Amino acid sequence: MEKYMIPTHADQPTNSFYNASKPATYAPELDTPNEYPAKLDSGVSVGSDPIAGELKSAYGTDDIYGMHWLQDVDNVYGYGNSPGKCEAGPADTGPSYINTFQRGAQESVWETVPQPTCDAFKYGGKNGYLDLFTGDSSYAKQWKFTNAPDADARAVQAAYWADIWARQQGKGSDVSATVGKAAKMGDYLRYAMYDKYFKKIGNCVGPSTCAAGSGKNSSMYLLSWYYAWGGATDTSAGWAWRIGSSHAHSGYQNPMAAYALSSYADLKPKSATGAADWNTSLTRQLEFYRWLQSDEGAIAGGATNSWAGRYATPPAGKSTFYGMYYDEQPVYHDPPSNQWFGFQAWSMERVAEYYQQTGNAQAKAVLDKWVKWALSKTTINPDGTYRIPSTLQWSGQPDTWNASSPGANSGLHVTVADYTNDVGVAAAYAKTLSYYAAKSGDTAAKTTAKALLDGMWSNYQDSLGVAVPEDRADYNRFDDSVYVPSGWTGTMPNGDAINSSSTFESIRSFYKNDPAWSKIQAYLAGGAVPSFTYHRFWAQADIALAMGSYAELLE
Repeated sequence: MEKYMIPTHADQPTNSFYNASKPATYAPELDTPNEYPAKLDSGVSVGSDPIAGELKSAYGTDDIYGMHWLQDVDNVYGYGNSPGKCEAGPADTGPSYINTFQRGAQESVWETVPQPTCDAFKYGGKNGYLDLFTGDSSYAKQWKFTNAPDADARAVQAAYWADIWARQQGKGSDVSATVGKAAKMGDYLRYAMYDKYFKKIGNCVGPSTCAAGSGKNSSMYLLSWYYAWGGATDTSAGWAWRIGSSHAHSGYQNPMAAYALSSYADLKPKSATGAADWNTSLTRQLEFYRWLQSDEGAIAGGATNSWAGRYATPPAGKSTFYGMYYDEQPVYHDPPSNQWFGFQAWSMERVAEYYQQTGNAQAKAVLDKWVKWALSKTTINPDGTYRIPSTLQWSGQPDTWNASSPGANSGLHVTVADYTNDVGVAAAYAKTLSYYAAKSGDTAAKTTAKALLDGMWSNYQDSLGVAVPEDRADYNRFDDSVYVPSGWTGTMPNGDAINSSSTFESIRSFYKNDPAWSKIQAYLAGGAVPSFTYHRFWAQADIALAMGSYAELLE
């Protein structure tokens, strides 16, 4: 991770100029890509960052120790932002740091303009890519990184198990240095708990009227969608910024990581308040799941401290969680961010691990209801093939949260729109069932976990791993228009033109070199929906982990 995913000092050279009392300049999030660039507004008050000082004190550096969320592993886009480099170009072998999403909740992956994390104005237009996203009077060459909090939390979760298993073998010292780094990463991960502009949590309406936060009152103690940081490339004219995110999604929470960082000695962070913050977060995350649990048992989307990403006034009657507003589809709407059953399986797996390790009653209560619902929507066929939920649809909203007397959420409902045999999601689901069954003794959960693992092994194995064919009707969007303002022109590193006529494919012409491009081309011309069999790394890893978990816990 330090080699490829955690930016080095050379990648983030101007953090020493960061002013924790003025973390960043406000810019509103807008509804659609064609409303961008969003104008920076220095007149909107932002809160102060309460953890920068203690992190520097604990680790002796101004740099951020967290992973960037996205790598172009073979530098196919050609930016050449491999670790320590800034726009080294197509000749760089990679992996290269890149960014995509930047323009509001309606910006599908099919409507993005990929951009470099270090923008030296070598590619794109006259200001690189910056003026596609933010409106300013002038632009400086700069670096910027974004963290995916669920990924860092999973790394902590993995370090916890590595430490447990190493100690069982009397080899704890073999992993202690790495486990210490995971604790450090968890310390910085607290940036994901903060409102985007460090504004006060709860009833935060109006960019100018919502109060700037001070101390910890800008922390929601949940894992939000991201935190981000950036600054000037010029160390002689330095500046730097940091932001959190105001949107928290149920699928990103990780009580197992919060437990490890707050209660497990080897993973307690060094900072003055890190372990205490994670202890608060553990309780808050469990409450969040309970608040979002539908009448049927599935977990709904999440909450935001900034309605529409610009502290707008939410619809009347919107229910709240510690003053944050219920959001059925936090962060992105194309497709809706909580329609995928995979988020249910991923997130509940972490709750189940926490329950298996501690027997926590709140975790058990959420799991009892969730597992019952999930099992009722699962079919195991006589030949071992299976069907699990795929697309979920939501209606209603949860009751406003009352910690001393949680509501029944009788008005919050989920239905399963369609089903899948996806092996990655099935493995994550089986792992959830295994941890739950191991602690609760639930035989239906144990039997179903085994049936899913046996079924995919017997039916979906091939020479490369375990996978199933996928019909990709969404590939009709290869020719989706990508919004570029009229008059804005530039080029991608390979020479592809960027202008108001650009499409997803036109600024990614390398796809035409793919051996299977003809299947897409035929589909775009009116032919059949193409089918592909993908061996995604995360899915293969989840399958291996699920089999290992079942063997360890239930064999």
